[in-house]
Amino acid sequence: MEIPENPPSTADRSLAPLVAPVINVSSPASGLAGTTVTLTGSGFTGVTAVTFGGTPASSFTVVSATRITAVAPAGSGTVQIVVTTTGGTSNGIGFTYTVATPVIASVAPNQGPVAGGNTVTLTGSAFTGATAVRFGTTAAAFTIVSATQVTATAPAGAGTVGVTITTPGGTSNAVSYTYVSAPALTSVTPNQGPLAGGNTVTLTGTNLTAATAVTFGGAPAGSFTVVSATQITATPPAAPAGPVAVVVTTPGGSTPGDVFYYYLTAPVLTGVSPASGPTAGGNTVILTGTGLVTATAVHFGATAATFTVVSDVQINAVAPAGAAGSTALTVVTPGGTSNAVPYAYAAAPGLTAIAPNQGPLAGGTIVTLTGSNLTGATAVLFGSTPAAFTAVSDTQLTATAPPGPAGPVSVTATTPGGTTPALPFTRLSPPGI
Repeated sequence: MEIPENPPSTADRSLAPLVAPVINVSSPASGLAGTTVTLTGSGFTGVTAVTFGGTPASSFTVVSATRITAVAPAGSGTVQIVVTTTGGTSNGIGFTYTVATPVIASVAPNQGPVAGGNTVTLTGSAFTGATAVRFGTTAAAFTIVSATQVTATAPAGAGTVGVTITTPGGTSNAVSYTYVSAPALTSVTPNQGPLAGGNTVTLTGTNLTAATAVTFGGAPAGSFTVVSATQITATPPAAPAGPVAVVVTTPGGSTPGDVFYYYLTAPVLTGVSPASGPTAGGNTVILTGTGLVTATAVHFGATAATFTVVSDVQINAVAPAGAAGSTALTVVTPGGTSNAVPYAYAAAPGLTAIAPNQGPLAGGTIVTLTGSNLTGATAVLFGSTPAAFTAVSDTQLTATAPPGPAGPVSVTATTPGGTTPALPFTRLSPPGI
């Protein structure tokens, strides 16, 4: 019997043939990228790769010769999962990628003007491929920044609406967005203050809730507090002298600017007319000077007077009652207190005698009036007719009786302190022949 030149060795006779793997089941058969898929089959020994449509799995684990777990990589549509071992490549088994429904976690800002036009940022997940952003039922222009962020331009609207985003995965949850009416200012009180700022100013208007900024001439207020939908208190910042615009900004927009004045110097008084008046007060006094437009007070001595600002150079004040004698008249503004100008309270005048108390119709009689507090007399009247007169002293005036009809007439003297009670003077007709 011939012996083969190269008989097979014992070791060769013991080698088993290599068998390609087989996939019987994949579970689940669909899902998102990142889904863990369990493959059941055979021949999973010596696995070198698991692919999804040719893309390597994010990771895989060989559990046994009949089971593998693999994490689906990014992909789309339906792909074939294939296992490769040292024995070969398996059959393919289908896996379908699903698309996640988008989710909005936040909308910022969540308020805006009814006119729209502001930029709103949507943050969440699964925004890739977004096809629409809506504010309520109104479509908005938008830009996809990333899978987790979209910016949209709010359309015009009213009230509170739900913001949604639509992608191939569906339509997201709705997140509230509120349209806010535009704010307005009706007054700024006081409307002036020192250059250093720091005084408290009350802003009155409408739709002031949720104010985000208060500015004076473009500079932020030192601080501000929203008291109500119609009122804000604010502290002006420092600024140069002159008028500035006060602006309140809310989610609904910005107010037109109301004027606030910054003043450097104290007001200056240059004149007062009349310079005296009755102790009872009530007469109108005209103050002239500079820097008066922002006046907050007018004082006669320590007594405050009611007043009207006519212009930066004139104030009309109603003199309060005061004691006879001179007092200091001053004006107060946010820039300080003016220089003092003298104002005299004059006691009410009186007449006790008139001599002679008769005269001809043609007038011309020199009459001596005796009384009290006659200094500064401004008029002597015979009835309603002014007479020429001379102030002799605080207790005596001489006057020239004017012509007039026969009969008695009332004679009065007027001073800064008022008008005297009347004394009678009689005009006599010439005697007949």
